[in-house]
This record gives sequence, structure tokens and C-alpha cells, in this order.
Amino acid sequence: MCCQIDEKVEKTQSYAKAWRENQLHIDHSQAPTSIPQAGRPDNLQLVAPKSVPKRKLHSTEGLAALLHAVAHIEFNAINLAWDAVYRFRNMPRDFYCNWIQVADEEALHFSMIRKPLLAMGYEYGDLPAHNGLWEMAVETEDDVMVRMALVPRVLEARGLDATPKIMKKLQQLKQDELVDILKVILHDEVGHVAIGTRWFNELCTQRDLEPEATFRTLLNLHYRGKIRGPFNIEARLKAGFSLAELDALERL
Repeated sequence: MCCQIDEKVEKTQSYAKAWRENQLHIDHSQAPTSIPQAGRPDNLQLVAPKSVPKRKLHSTEGLAALLHAVAHIEFNAINLAWDAVYRFRNMPRDFYCNWIQVADEEALHFSMIRKPLLAMGYEYGDLPAHNGLWEMAVETEDDVMVRMALVPRVLEARGLDATPKIMKKLQQLKQDELVDILKVILHDEVGHVAIGTRWFNELCTQRDLEPEATFRTLLNLHYRGKIRGPFNIEARLKAGFSLAELDALERL
């Protein structure tokens, strides 16, 4: 629920460190509450995805818009990782270790991309953004298996496909510093999607469900619209997708 940018990053990093040092435990005595909207900067304007302005990377405004969009994804990802820790009770300790690690890494990603954004005269919150990630978090708040299927393995996995294309454009513009930042983000995001895959598969096994068929069913039930290809097959296979699951995504 924290809205202050620096405070969210600092708390994320300090709590992740405390968890690793066994200074924290998870209290399951109270049921989680719904969070219709996670904390965000007060000035951030949320709009429909089609209403987010599209600008060309050749201009300062266009480059800032790209960095702001990436910052928005990473900021949301901090919220999503902590929400998984908070919301889903009585999971194995490894589950919480995984998602606290993800929160910590997403805070690092956000800080890395925010630095050049600030250097261009913009702060996170200055430009409009869409709320698709958190809307899906709310839709999947009642079932950890559905959350694992649709947030890391569908919405966040989009970054595996989009980031290499963005890196190629930035290389053409000689934006080597930004390319290096995105390399780190892409590497870590493969691991984050793989964590989603791990827990989705384990939960399917617990419930005696076949993962590939269940994934297809959940896509049909919850996902609206098309998923943009082409897919980064190599990265998605590293993140635990099967060829059958990639075929299901292709059909969308």
C-alpha cells in the first residue's frame, strides 16, 4: 500500500534482507484483505491501454516514455511479488523465499531504470500508464494457482518477448547504457517467470490437474484479447514453458 517511491524501494530491500537473515516470519493468523489498488505515486494517471500515448524513440519524449513504461512494469512487479507473499497462506517456506527474492530484484530493476529517467528530467508518475497488471492481480486474488498461471506466466512473460526487440532499437540509437540495464532485467525476468512456472506446476500436481490443459483452460477463462507474438521461444523454454503451452499462446 506504500505510495512513496523511495520508501517502497527501501522497505522492499530492508525486509528482503531481514527475511534472508531469519529476522522475520510470516503470520497467518488473520485472513488477507482485498487490495483493489496497490500503492502508487499520487500523480500517476491510470488510463486504458489504448490511451497510453505512443511516441517514437528518436525523440527525448519518446525515450522517456519508454523508460517510464518499463519503470511502471517494474514498480507494479514489486507490488505483485509482495502481494503473493501477503495473500497466499500456508504455502511452503520456499514459496515465500522465491517471491521475496523477486520483490527485491524488481526493486533493483525499478531503481536501475529510474536513474536514466530522472536524468532526462522525468520522474515515475509523470506520464500516464495502464493498470492491466494489477487488475489481473485482483481477478486472481482468490486462488494462488490461477495467480501463478496468469500473472507471471502470461502478463509478466510478455517482457521476455518485448525486451529483446526494445534492446535492438536502443542499440541502433547507441543507447548502450539502457541496453545493459535491459540485459539485467531480461536475465532476471526469465527466473521470475520460471518461479511462476514452478509453483503453477506444483499446485496442479497437488490438485491432480494436468498442467498444460489447466493452463489452456485458465487462459480461455480469464484472458481477454490477443497476446502479441512472436514469442521469445528460447527464453520461454528456459522459464519452464512447454511446447504445447506455447502453441496455446500462439492460438491466442
